[in-house]
Amino acid sequence: MSGASLPGLPPAGPRPVALRLAAVIAAAVIFTLARATLLPGVAFWDTGEFQTVGPVLGTAHPTGYPAYVMLGWLASIVLAPVGEPAFRINLLAALLAAATAALVVVLVGQLTRRPLLALAAGLVFGTLPVSWRLATHADPHGLHVALVALLFVLLLGWQRRRTDRWLLGAAVVAGVAAANHSLTVFLVPGVALFVIAVELRLLGPGRRRVLARSLLVAALTTGLLYLELPLRAGPLRAPLVYGSPDTFGGFWYVVLGLQFSGLVDPLGNLGAKVGDLVTVAGTQLGPLALLIPAGLLATAIRRPHYALLTAPPFILTSWFAASYVNAEIDRYYLGPALIALTWLAILVDGLLAAAGEWLAPAGPWPRPVGGRAAGTLGIRPSGRTLALEALAAALLIAPTLAALPGRWALVDRSSDREAADWLDRTLAQLEPGALVVSWWDFSTPLWYAQLCQGRRPDIRIVDDRTRLDKQLGGVSDVIDANLGQRPVYLIRPPAELPALAERYRLEPLAGSPYQPIVRVIGPAGAGS
Repeated sequence: MSGASLPGLPPAGPRPVALRLAAVIAAAVIFTLARATLLPGVAFWDTGEFQTVGPVLGTAHPTGYPAYVMLGWLASIVLAPVGEPAFRINLLAALLAAATAALVVVLVGQLTRRPLLALAAGLVFGTLPVSWRLATHADPHGLHVALVALLFVLLLGWQRRRTDRWLLGAAVVAGVAAANHSLTVFLVPGVALFVIAVELRLLGPGRRRVLARSLLVAALTTGLLYLELPLRAGPLRAPLVYGSPDTFGGFWYVVLGLQFSGLVDPLGNLGAKVGDLVTVAGTQLGPLALLIPAGLLATAIRRPHYALLTAPPFILTSWFAASYVNAEIDRYYLGPALIALTWLAILVDGLLAAAGEWLAPAGPWPRPVGGRAAGTLGIRPSGRTLALEALAAALLIAPTLAALPGRWALVDRSSDREAADWLDRTLAQLEPGALVVSWWDFSTPLWYAQLCQGRRPDIRIVDDRTRLDKQLGGVSDVIDANLGQRPVYLIRPPAELPALAERYRLEPLAGSPYQPIVRVIGPAGAGS
């Protein structure tokens, strides 16, 4: 039985050459845009951490992100000729964005057999505000969405070919994704429904081994990658380690993200959550967001197996993101945005199929006369179909083209040297052997300067995480333990400084308008 005759099966693959060319074009365009807007160096916050832990093969904050950390370490070696370590990890983000755009093209090509439509989908996804922004700097979410797209491609390939190696390949990718980001857990229900719906025999005695082997491969892949945490925190100690993942409790504290467990409220403010989701959809997809419900319906009718694969992670991930109170959480919507775009592509494919049937002549296509058939302008059915596809692709990408200048200005970080300039000013003012009591946003670029650039190895940086892991007590405890023995400086949230000023004499440094830097002179009330 041919694949096309099976209900719910995507059509046979599109023209390979056309699809490959579309994937290459999408990757080239998205990489060019990302490179033009790329952050040139170090940054604050989590970005600075990932720019550091990658090159030194350290361990990151929960959930550890070992797959991304190891990829960053590899990229820092392979891309060594192109610039400083921070730039290399930023460039990795641009490369991942390009790869994701190419995979979106392949995925939509599998679902629709329309290379022009697939090209439009790849370009639209790569230039969504959140996709483009994350393509400009170090961030593990770019790897996550690339792995999601690759997983879908492999599962659709397995659905068509029924070859076990495609399923095993998907299991490996799922294992890597689980070792990169905890959002992967929301893919599990959809993948399970898809696999069972495609081949129910996998639950029977004859094929159960294939399913068990795939699950084992996924688990082993995740487990092996997560060994990076205890190894680099223990016997192969890295210069930058978050928490204590070399202990049993510390490992699960990081892997399960227990630090952030109190930030999720899935049942509270339901109306606000729905409103937030509508706002996010409109911000990312513009007028196309209005078609998402129709796209899901078209997918359920035309590609029911794919609907089973994608609807659960779309709903679960979107609801979790709306329930999670944290900074820049729009990154969590990358996967749902990818899924929504594929649904829209399936909707457009259905409309094109209906239009093609309506426009098709009742009888044989008339032979051209003098290069032009009556009433046809010389266009054969294949040409007419291609013209309709090109028109649909143009309409799909039109909102993106209209918004492109504004998005460029919004995401452009090519001139962003704020963190680098702040580092230069700060390090130049710190006395030899100084102790710096810092906090996360500013500790990360300081760690980068020390560990990746070799600058100011004489100073000691005590972050809030350092105080917790080494049981150093509060900020005042650290100050009291070092004051009079070495210069002590504070880089703390501005809201903390008034209380500290009541206990210590503080001398502001000529520094950044973005973050006050003060030196602790002595106890309050003591003579100068």
